[in-house]
Amino acid sequence: MLLAELVTTHAAVAATRSRLRKRELLADALRAAEPGDEVEVAAAFLSGRPRQRRTGLGWRTLGSLPPPADVASLSPADVDDALGRLERLAGTGSQAARRAAVDELFARATADEQDFVRRLVLGELRQGALDSLLLDAIAAAADVPLPVVRRAAMFSALTGPIARAALDGGAPALESFHLEPGRPVRPMLAASAPDVAAALERFEGAAVAADTKLDGIRVQVHRRGDDVVVFTRSLDDVTERLPEVVAVARALDVRTVVLDGEAIALDDAGRPRPFQETAARTGSHDAEAGSATVPLSVRFFDVLHHDGTDLVDAPAAERLEVLDRVLPPEVVVPRLVSSDVAEVERFFADTVAGGQEGLVLKALDAPYAAGRRGAGWVKVKPRHTLDLVVLAVEWGSGRRQGRLSNIHLGARDPGTGGFVMLGKTFKGMTDQMLAWQTERFTELATSPADGSSYVVTVRPEQVVEIAFDGVQRSTRYPGGMALRFARVVRYRDDKTAAEADTVDTVRALAAAPGPAAG
Repeated sequence: MLLAELVTTHAAVAATRSRLRKRELLADALRAAEPGDEVEVAAAFLSGRPRQRRTGLGWRTLGSLPPPADVASLSPADVDDALGRLERLAGTGSQAARRAAVDELFARATADEQDFVRRLVLGELRQGALDSLLLDAIAAAADVPLPVVRRAAMFSALTGPIARAALDGGAPALESFHLEPGRPVRPMLAASAPDVAAALERFEGAAVAADTKLDGIRVQVHRRGDDVVVFTRSLDDVTERLPEVVAVARALDVRTVVLDGEAIALDDAGRPRPFQETAARTGSHDAEAGSATVPLSVRFFDVLHHDGTDLVDAPAAERLEVLDRVLPPEVVVPRLVSSDVAEVERFFADTVAGGQEGLVLKALDAPYAAGRRGAGWVKVKPRHTLDLVVLAVEWGSGRRQGRLSNIHLGARDPGTGGFVMLGKTFKGMTDQMLAWQTERFTELATSPADGSSYVVTVRPEQVVEIAFDGVQRSTRYPGGMALRFARVVRYRDDKTAAEADTVDTVRALAAAPGPAAG
């Protein structure tokens, strides 16, 4: 297989809105790959993510490339091998070696291939081939039941190994994937509801576990004997950066355990400190410095494995019983079990008054649906918020003179792989935030950021949490909608643009009765 075949598939997938056609294109590409490593690499590239997590390549490194080749000759394996060598470079002379390796790789690539590989490495391949769609394509290409593919994917952080197993060994190979302490599990996600009453309606009168939704960073903690590994929501290994979390796990009276929870910076009164302080710890590579300045606490809300017993298929009530039995109460999130609207609403009000985000209501009979946003969990926040992507930013005036200020907000469009603009805002920005985002968006700029242009377009990578009062009709923006009184809550460095809220979510809010409809 040539890399050019994947480039062509990528372009074709981006050009169609039909989910069925996207699946067919992706399945055809997977079938064309040689069994084994080539299938795994092809699937990784089609998902928009190389197998290597850190190559040392950034926007500046890839800003200057050699002239492209005239004829396609690169294979996916060639690119994967080159990225693997880049990942291993370290120490004296590594910068010069990296530059030479980049020039060697890109000199062999055609213009289209250069663009594809550059965007692959920078995380900019957005052709609508979301993970769930690629899993559909794997099932079709291998002629195996989709539930079997999805089940295996629960226990693999990357899609490439799933594709390899499915096409090489079919359903039996996929059935070998299972929960293994030390290997990350895709986190279960929650749907949203506008308020407690609406959330409880989804459970049809049954009692639910109302868990406090902390304003922290999602962590998944694995312990085997004395070995502890901590993963983030995006399944990055941050063990060395969170020694307090490791210490809590090691203090438990267990042999093996897999826990789901939140790491959070708390003040002396037990209230959450600014989210950026928590995010700074998980984003810092200096674990000792971070520990000295911003100590973190951890609170767990689920257990997926305990001393040789997998619990992902067990009902939530059973998992919570194990959680409460194994963990000391001070490291378990506050929880209320009830079906009474008034009681849950009081708990919600107390939770928000305590500085936390809200509640997650959970069906007591639901399994842990790893990697899926199922009906078993429903989150409720005290206001309308969306996680959107910054598409451009404007230079400020007045006290904001000389700062990049007014941000253009976009919702993800799964159909096109692009973004739909929903308005602009500078509300809620502090002086500290203005200084930070001026530096950040200068780095992401794709048009001059020297003040010669009022609007600076940026690579759509930075996620921002936006609060708003409703969605109104608007002829100003292509989507026909705009957010009312949009204001910045915080920047979400723990989320990628692929995890931002979709335009379909915004349309649902606009169609709903009440304040959200504007």
